Amino acid sequence: MTGKRLSSASSPVDEAGRVYHLMVKPGDVSRYVLLPGDPGRVLRIASFWDESWKIAEHREYLTYSGRYKGVFISATSTGIGAPSTAIAVEELARVGSDTFIRVGTTGALRKEIGVGDLIISVGAVRFEGTSKQYVFPEYPAVASIDVVLALVTAAEELGVKYHLGITASTDSFYVGQERPGYKGYLPPHQKGLIDYLKSVNVINFEMEAATIFTLANIYRLRAGSVCAAIANRETEEFVVDAGVDDAIKVANEAVKILSEWDTIMKETGRPSVSAKTIIEWYKKLRRF
Repeated sequence: MTGKRLSSASSPVDEAGRVYHLMVKPGDVSRYVLLPGDPGRVLRIASFWDESWKIAEHREYLTYSGRYKGVFISATSTGIGAPSTAIAVEELARVGSDTFIRVGTTGALRKEIGVGDLIISVGAVRFEGTSKQYVFPEYPAVASIDVVLALVTAAEELGVKYHLGITASTDSFYVGQERPGYKGYLPPHQKGLIDYLKSVNVINFEMEAATIFTLANIYRLRAGSVCAAIANRETEEFVVDAGVDDAIKVANEAVKILSEWDTIMKETGRPSVSAKTIIEWYKKLRRF
């Protein structure tokens, strides 16, 4: 029998301590990890750091670590969709990461959300199937409030236009988001989906946030999501790459902010973001 022997079939790790899919080990990655879907976006994220180095590349997973304004930071691509995203979160958590920010692209469902604007998710509809392998369907997929506030703070400081709201995470880019499939196929249960979601105040489609939020909450980790709206389903505009650099900048800056808040928490034993601050943010934003 040939091949590399791993620790066990239940929890596969190689002799160097690297997890099976990501090929990273404890110490390779930061507690703060940005999660783009596209491996190419990892390089783009790292280009904004002060320094960066490649950790591993295996299948759809490319991982870089580096430093951004003095903060140790990492980025790992998840590929497209929930199953591969869950693997990334699982294995990153196993090697010590505890804060995840999805950095992606999305399709807006409201005409007032311009192509190139950012969407910071406060929660997600679990239309994907992976999170249902973990917990009952009624369990909410919600972002961590401190990560949301760090993303909002970063966007405000950078002067980037953003929207807060509920996201719908799907397993299908086409029929699952009410786009016609091959030869115009669209099953009856998908017809009218966009109008229905708009009526219940869902503002965008994407494919990974619900899984990240659900796993983070189950495992007592932290998660958030910032996506660039490259499409708008009401206006039918689609501009590839619109706003992606802004999403990257906001995510990187949010990590710096979270690191500062975490340092305060460690030194004082008190949260750096008070309930009063949170209430003031909500009053200012008037999003809910």
